Amino acid sequence: MDVTPQDGRSIAGSAGYMSGFGNSFETEALPGALPVGRNSPQRCAYGLYAEQLSGSPFTAPRGSNQRSWLYRIRPTVAHIGRFRKADPGLWRTAPVAEEADLPIQPLRWDPIPIPAEGLTFVAGMRTITTAGDAGSQAGMAAHIALVTRSMADETFWNADGELLVAPQQGRMRFRTEFGVIDAAPGEICVIPRGVKFRVEVDAPARAYVCENYGGAFTLPERGPIGANCMANQRDFLSPVAAYEDAEGPHRVTVKWGGSFWTSEIGHSPIDVVAWHGNYAPYKYDLSRYSPVGPLLFDHADPSIFTCLTAPSETPGTANIDFVLFPERWMVAENTFRPPWYHMNIMSEFMGLIQGQYDAKPQGFVPGGFSLHNCMLPHGPDAEAFEKASTMELAPHKLANTMAFMFETRLPQRVTAYAAALPQLQSGYLDCWSGLRKTFDPTRR
Repeated sequence: MDVTPQDGRSIAGSAGYMSGFGNSFETEALPGALPVGRNSPQRCAYGLYAEQLSGSPFTAPRGSNQRSWLYRIRPTVAHIGRFRKADPGLWRTAPVAEEADLPIQPLRWDPIPIPAEGLTFVAGMRTITTAGDAGSQAGMAAHIALVTRSMADETFWNADGELLVAPQQGRMRFRTEFGVIDAAPGEICVIPRGVKFRVEVDAPARAYVCENYGGAFTLPERGPIGANCMANQRDFLSPVAAYEDAEGPHRVTVKWGGSFWTSEIGHSPIDVVAWHGNYAPYKYDLSRYSPVGPLLFDHADPSIFTCLTAPSETPGTANIDFVLFPERWMVAENTFRPPWYHMNIMSEFMGLIQGQYDAKPQGFVPGGFSLHNCMLPHGPDAEAFEKASTMELAPHKLANTMAFMFETRLPQRVTAYAAALPQLQSGYLDCWSGLRKTFDPTRR
């Protein structure tokens, strides 16, 4: 991705990555910038400041304790001025007062067009659903980001939650205080809570975004699957250190408690010369997800496709699951192969990055999204049911497809913005109207 820095900005450090999920990394853009054998020496090399960024309580168990030490040109207290409240635009945070008055039923939208106006990643965020309460660190929000211009001389951090960004159209460069991450359609980028970043684009872009108010995303337990398949640790990439030493007007925007606050400073806060720790942004190529499934008959539950999970305080119950439906072979015999008809306690926000989703061959297109809420029925449309009930059950590969779900234990509330979109499909329920009665008590 070729995104040229603004004239006069000094950027140091290579655009590279380190492999592993949850690793304790160490990286420096200048030799000797990392202290050896200690975190906070009396004097840091190069006149840097030591600062710790904690993503978990100090006393969290070692396995879930997240923190990184940053060695930066200025500490974060020097990266803020007098904050003033800013316009949140169409970004909403749970609980939302202006909930939409929509019937309780499955909902689906066509892709939201990318507008011609200049929209940064922050200004172009459109909230579709919210769940839970950000203040109590429970729940999530599902957004669509429409981005037409880079964030120039502007940096953002989110105190309310971490962001999982899945580009669907166009590439995005995340210039974070930890280093640079490039993400294209078919990849995701995860920015932890409190990490400073800006987003740069070289063409209009659209992305699905999950804002996780709860505990950080982690890898799900594999149980009897064992040590391999699903998402493997080695395929997650965190950036090497890369810093800016830039003087000049700069805007800092912070999302805190559902409100947006901004201040003007005189330099770039993307100034970390070296860092070490296990709390850092990362990317993942979704095509590296190794799905597992039935080899003889019937289905496994859709949880078998969980890529990342954000745990709740109830063991075995996720605050959010990020679930993938990638390319895969269908081989089960005497089995209805698409997802079955069901109602469940988890509510499902689904998006389609590319291709076609096997349970909805019509009307669900890349860039679109749907909501199947807690204890509301859903399943294959009439066309998919008829085809799957009569097809020859030879081995079949679902190719050129990548769908996903942001699945949460909490009901998702549709925002007033999303309810008023012209892309909301008024006839979505009709996809099941062709399901005819075939019951005949005289035959089996």
